[in-house]
Amino acid sequence: MQEFPEIGILQRRKIEAEIIKPIYEILIRDYGKDIAKKIIGEAVAQAAVNAGKEFAAKEPNGVTSVESFVALQHLWEQDDALTISVLENDHEKYDYNVHRCRYAEMYNEMGLAEIGFLLSCNRDSKFIEGYAPHVKLDRAHTIMMGEGMCDFRYRLQAENNDD
Repeated sequence: MQEFPEIGILQRRKIEAEIIKPIYEILIRDYGKDIAKKIIGEAVAQAAVNAGKEFAAKEPNGVTSVESFVALQHLWEQDDALTISVLENDHEKYDYNVHRCRYAEMYNEMGLAEIGFLLSCNRDSKFIEGYAPHVKLDRAHTIMMGEGMCDFRYRLQAENNDD
């Protein structure tokens, strides 16, 4: 049996978007843009949480950390999908800026810029929620929303011991 190489996330997102686009258009036609966005956003967010949990289950003993998350970043950067600069990277935080986002470019070219955030950016906080609930993402800026860069700030959260 022939082995097929794993496709990159950028290519996966394109395939998904090609499927979602006609669904989104039908949802707009039948329910309006607000409801269409809500449905797409909710479905994609849940898929991202589930993906995070699946990735976490593959870690030794299911234990995740900032370091194990950073080790996965090449998957999102594959195919020159992102141009980034890392600001800080240690066991408690991972900070980087995105200066070029081919995901945003792709959604724009596909005529899906208005939901690109739902299809891609919104996944980031949901993925980490499923993968490492003890790590949180703060991001104030995204290229997808028309800003000059994306600012990713992942932080290990203090454990809550209410004993």
